[in-house]
Amino acid sequence: MPVDPNEILVELRNVGVAFSSQRRMNENRFWALEDVDLTLRRGQRLGVIGRNGAGKSTLLRVIAGILAPDRGTVRRGPVSCQLLSLALGFTPHLSGRDNAILSGLMLGLRRREITARLPAIREFSELGDFFEQPIAAYSSGMMMRLAFSVAIQVEPDVLLIDEVLAVGDAEFQQKSGAALRARMGEGHTVVLVSHDENQIASLCDRVLWVEHGKSVLEGDRDEVFEAYHRDLHLTAVPA
Repeated sequence: MPVDPNEILVELRNVGVAFSSQRRMNENRFWALEDVDLTLRRGQRLGVIGRNGAGKSTLLRVIAGILAPDRGTVRRGPVSCQLLSLALGFTPHLSGRDNAILSGLMLGLRRREITARLPAIREFSELGDFFEQPIAAYSSGMMMRLAFSVAIQVEPDVLLIDEVLAVGDAEFQQKSGAALRARMGEGHTVVLVSHDENQIASLCDRVLWVEHGKSVLEGDRDEVFEAYHRDLHLTAVPA
C-alpha cells in the first residue's frame, strides 16, 4: 500500500514534562521538557540532536506513550510505537526468547505471529545459545542486538531509537544500519537520537534540535546541523 507522506502519526504541541525532587523540604520541579512542538508523519526519518540533558530521551518516551506530559497536548493515531533504549531494558529474569515474545505482544501481535518470527529474531541477533538464557547475564551490546532484532522483525509503525546503535561491535552496527535503511525505503517511520552526526546524516533526512527541553529548530538535515554547529561555536568556553 502506498505511503501517504501527509499522514500524521504523532503530534506534540507545547509539551512539557516535569520531574519532582524532594531533596529539600519544599518540593522542586525540574522540567525535562518545557515547550516542544513536533509533527511526525508516516515515512519520516527524523534525527534528534542536542547536548546532554537537553531532553531527547524524555521526548522519545512521550512519543512512545510511556510518559504523559504535564502540560501541552499529544495526539497519536492508531499506531504502534517501539522504543529501543538500553535504559528502558527488558525483564531481567526472562530469557531473550521470552522477552522477544513479550515485546511482540505489547506491540499488538498475536502470540502465534511473534512465535513465527522468533527464528528470524534469533538469527539476526546472532546471540546463539544466549537467546535462551536470562538477559540478566547479557552485556549492553547483547541487549542492543536483541532489542534491535525484535524491532526489525516486528516492524512497528514508529521505531524510536535512543543511542542503542552506538553500542556493540562495528560489524553489527553496519548490519543494523543496513536493515534500517531497508525499512526506511519501505516507508517505515524512524526517530533516531544519537550523538553520532554521521549516523544521523546517513539515516535521516530531517533533524530536530532540542535544547534545555525546548524544540529550537526542525527542518532539513543540513540546515539544522549548520545552525547547531554555529550555536556550539558561539557558546563554547575558550580554553
